[in-house]
Amino acid sequence: MLQGGKNMNNLMKQAQKMQQEMMKSQQELENKIFEVSSGGGMVTIGINGAHEVKSIKIDKEAVDPDDVEMLEDLILAALQEAHKQVSQASEDIMGKLTGGMKIPGLF
Repeated sequence: MLQGGKNMNNLMKQAQKMQQEMMKSQQELENKIFEVSSGGGMVTIGINGAHEVKSIKIDKEAVDPDDVEMLEDLILAALQEAHKQVSQASEDIMGKLTGGMKIPGLF
């Protein structure tokens, strides 16, 4: 019985350590700024790891009153790529912490 209690105690310590590492990694990810551009740099989006857009830069060459749709497409493409990069970074962090196991509800 004593051995089982010791193993459970070790398991709890490992779980607490993993939780602390996950919280630290999540905080680091949320503070990181991902800069993504589209159209050869005509539109640049800065987004943090919490998927919050922090900056948008638009080259004046991208502003054509006769082709607003192109600018909209460039912004949309940059946003989609930015969100993709944040999601991939989150998955990479979780993969490192869980050894590749998929744990529902984390990140």
